[in-house]
Amino acid sequence: MEGQLMSRHLLTGYCLMIYAFLLLPILVVVGASFNAGAFLTFPPQGLSFRWYVVFFHNEVFLSAIKTSLWVAAVSTVISSIIGTMAAIFYVQHAGRWKESIRLAMLLPLLLPEVLTAISLLFFVYSIGMGTRTIAAMIIGHCLITLPFVFINVSAAMESYDPAWSLAAKSLGAGPLTRFRRIMLPLIKPGVIGGCLFAFIISFDTFTISFMLKNVGTATLPIQLYDYLRTNFTPEAAAVSTVSIVLTLFVVVLSEKLLGLRIHRF
Repeated sequence: MEGQLMSRHLLTGYCLMIYAFLLLPILVVVGASFNAGAFLTFPPQGLSFRWYVVFFHNEVFLSAIKTSLWVAAVSTVISSIIGTMAAIFYVQHAGRWKESIRLAMLLPLLLPEVLTAISLLFFVYSIGMGTRTIAAMIIGHCLITLPFVFINVSAAMESYDPAWSLAAKSLGAGPLTRFRRIMLPLIKPGVIGGCLFAFIISFDTFTISFMLKNVGTATLPIQLYDYLRTNFTPEAAAVSTVSIVLTLFVVVLSEKLLGLRIHRF
């Protein structure tokens, strides 16, 4: 009994160390954002909201946040539709092509993002689209977020019994009704989880956005990168903190409004 108690304490301490290692950089950035000094340092030289005031009066950063939110929202909607349809086909109809489809859907995760970005850049110019509009960036974001939707929805579909759809069909329900009333409510946690991953990945991605952005358009990571090349003030930490808060807000709001639940087995 004493040995089990010791092992439990050691495991708890080990888990706390891992969490501390993962969260410490975030806490440092948040702490540095309240720095009263003129340079980005930690620990802060006094506490102040000075750099948040500067940030909220910086139209360049505010415009970059709006662009990031817009691109992330559009990319999430597109990738969620395609990823959900692909996951349903993969689980129920793929047959002997199952592994090939799975590999094709996960391929953007297996390749380095910079190679994917360069390939997309060549592709959009070869078809005459170029980077004159924001469409190229949205295509790139959809490509790298699609696997996250596919993985989550596929996992949810594995526990879905096709007999439920057959029972609804026998009662006269059409394909759209069966999907809307039977399948979608049962796989909803997987769909919502995939959408959350897609939104967060799209909002924070840098390489794809940097390669495919059009002139005059910049997402928040790109604008922050450009800022840090010439400035080293706590405003950068304030921008990062706001980005973290926005991401957490999206997760919490989705959980409250859409009914996402974490299941414990």
